[in-house]
Amino acid sequence: MLATDTTAADPAVRTASPPTARERLDELRLLKEEARDGTDPKATERQHARGKLTSRERIELLLDPGSFNEVEQLRRHRATGFGLEAKKPYTDGVITGWGTVEGRTVFVYAHDFRIFGGALGEAHATKIHKIMDMAIAAGAPLVSLNDGAGARIQEGVSALAGYGGIFQRNTKASGVIPQISVMLGPCAGGAAYSPALTDFVFMVRETSQMFITGPDVVKAVTGEEITQNGLGGADVHAETSGVAHFAYDDEETCIAEVRYLLAMLPQNNRENPPRAESSDPADRRSDVLLDLVPADGNRPYDMAKVIEEIVDDGDYLEVHERWARNIICALGRLDGQVVGIVANQPQTLAGVLDIEASEKAARFVQMCDAFNIPIITFLDVPGFLPGVDQEHGGIIRHGAKLLYAYCNATVPRISLILRKAYGGAYIVMDSQSIGADLTYAWPTNEIAVMGAEGAANVIFRRQIAEADDPDAMRARMVKEYKAELMHPYYAAERGLVDDVIDPRDTREVLAAALAMLRGKHADLPSRKHGNPPQ
Repeated sequence: MLATDTTAADPAVRTASPPTARERLDELRLLKEEARDGTDPKATERQHARGKLTSRERIELLLDPGSFNEVEQLRRHRATGFGLEAKKPYTDGVITGWGTVEGRTVFVYAHDFRIFGGALGEAHATKIHKIMDMAIAAGAPLVSLNDGAGARIQEGVSALAGYGGIFQRNTKASGVIPQISVMLGPCAGGAAYSPALTDFVFMVRETSQMFITGPDVVKAVTGEEITQNGLGGADVHAETSGVAHFAYDDEETCIAEVRYLLAMLPQNNRENPPRAESSDPADRRSDVLLDLVPADGNRPYDMAKVIEEIVDDGDYLEVHERWARNIICALGRLDGQVVGIVANQPQTLAGVLDIEASEKAARFVQMCDAFNIPIITFLDVPGFLPGVDQEHGGIIRHGAKLLYAYCNATVPRISLILRKAYGGAYIVMDSQSIGADLTYAWPTNEIAVMGAEGAANVIFRRQIAEADDPDAMRARMVKEYKAELMHPYYAAERGLVDDVIDPRDTREVLAAALAMLRGKHADLPSRKHGNPPQ
């Protein structure tokens, strides 16, 4: 027999009518309210009790008011077993979408710790993959607001595969769009590698941590007892490991600084950073600069004060401020144009280059080059840090990273030698011989293979040893060496310095050089990619 349709004969079915459009809209509104507010008000209370904002509160702080457009708000997981089938919240624990920061498009995803502790499952990962693909296609920055407990163990290998998709997209987006990771909660295991692949990492003290293996595993394996913050807190990563570029006391300040950083960056690698009107005249002279740098090469000073005198309104954003303090990396503006600044810091280790300083500066130079940010280098470097630890730690390999980064950079590059510029460190710090477009020097500069005392001991070793008064002979030879090979104009006479300038005119000279180099175009040899030292 053929099956018959009995619905037409059923009066109850026949009289029922489908929901109206208004009824469907009411239903949709309730669903979106549930997706937005969650089903457990106590979860929000617990989040606030931890001193943490919710994911949506964070997005509201990051983006311009009313600009957020959410994607896949009603997405839910499809996993079964281990109780998951009974708990299928909307969003699946991650908010994704786009909005604007100062009117420019920014994509964002934010883990919602109230749902599964922000743990990543298959649907959760798929949402992140989608928003990352959208950011790459649209050519706009991507900000991740991280507050998750790692992979969702109930979903097994599907969750782990989700991380692989994120890492692959982080790598694909590297140097194409700015990627910023904001750590607002725990980040353990493989989850920590996504922030490590991005351009900048922000952390909040006390509430955010990052580590591959937690304190319990460390204790079980090594016997060492340590807290989560002691192992991977914001201060640890900002001062010791160098994983975090910025660390702040609260989420509001942290997110405000993310907005400030975004205002300095271009949308993608095909654009220049946004210019800003400056009320600070480009030709402003600074008499203070005459006295900031002592003529005595052994006396320290604060390079940060030099930078403040030169950039627009004394305002700049230092990157990795508390790690490798013997070198400064910062973003600022000069005549309204964003510039990257690399500068030796004589206040710390006399401004020498060591392993950490080389790594810090190399990564910063690469970031500037990727995103079309001109680089200005302030030199006062006595050399590389000597020592067994440095040599065994690979100072040759790490120093070569900075050398490679500068040699590979095609953005406008300007160097200014304030005082000492000795040996290989002088060459590495964007000297003219490795491709700096313009090199300037103050009259206090000393460019040489090494300091006069060391050079005299090598060159005049026999004369000093045979002299009746070795100390007097050494002093005379040091003076002679300085007079012949270390006077301020020696390098200029040989074309290694384009001009020796009045320190008071530094801002005007640099602004004019940047304006001239604005249209610079340089091509690298055709290749798949280089093989930089690791």
